[in-house]
Amino acid sequence: MLVIVLESVPARLTGRLAIWMLEVRSGVFVGDYSQKVREMLWSQVQRDIGDGNAVMMWSAVTETGFDFSTLGKNRRIPKEMDGVRLISFLSE
Repeated sequence: MLVIVLESVPARLTGRLAIWMLEVRSGVFVGDYSQKVREMLWSQVQRDIGDGNAVMMWSAVTETGFDFSTLGKNRRIPKEMDGVRLISFLSE
């Protein structure tokens, strides 16, 4: 399972992801792809994100059953604690 959530990104990026994935809500894309395709899609997000932000989550053999990557400015910052990735909030 692969999920990509986009906020405040150029329309060309959402259009590009819509070719590969199902957009179940505005900016929320779902699919089931190999690691190679996942990395290709994430590289397109990195290239075209502009001033927006994104998070990508995928199934993985971890304590939580998934892993994730983030990109762009956001108050939620990934932080690893005791081998588990959690989210830390920045103050406003």
